[in-house]
Amino acid sequence: MALRDCALIDLMYSTGSRISEVLDLKVGDLDSSDESLMVRVSGKGNKQRVVPVGSFAREAVDSYLVRLRPQLLKNRRSDYLFLNSRGTRLSRQSAWQIISDVAKNLRIEGVSPHSLRHSFATHLLDGGADIRVVQELLGHSSVTTTQIYTLVTIDRIRESYSAAHPRAQ
Repeated sequence: MALRDCALIDLMYSTGSRISEVLDLKVGDLDSSDESLMVRVSGKGNKQRVVPVGSFAREAVDSYLVRLRPQLLKNRRSDYLFLNSRGTRLSRQSAWQIISDVAKNLRIEGVSPHSLRHSFATHLLDGGADIRVVQELLGHSSVTTTQIYTLVTIDRIRESYSAAHPRAQ
């Protein structure tokens, strides 16, 4: 199941999707035209958005689709991307447990499905992404909601101060 678990976590972090959005994904929601992978996400209020998938997540998802998912189906049919050992849709509780177990094994505290979404947004914003782009990727109808993710770290404060203030040296 490590292939599935890695694909699940990588896809959640790579797309910033809510846990319910990732678990509701169908194989047909993946679009690998050209050399990139895009995923069609159905968010709150059935709002649709298309989000790019990074290379690490793409490799993890591709590996899961080829090497494990066919075994999980066991001659059943399911359009859902993420399946449990019985070949049916992975539950929210199981996904939570997967993330919790991986975090525990890595000795990382405070990890949840939402913290992956939060990290996605924070890392994009810290990397200079426009807040309106992040808003669109997260599926927020208001930029005010996205601004919650703009919490500034103390390191970023020090770095900005040192770089910009004439008497910081």
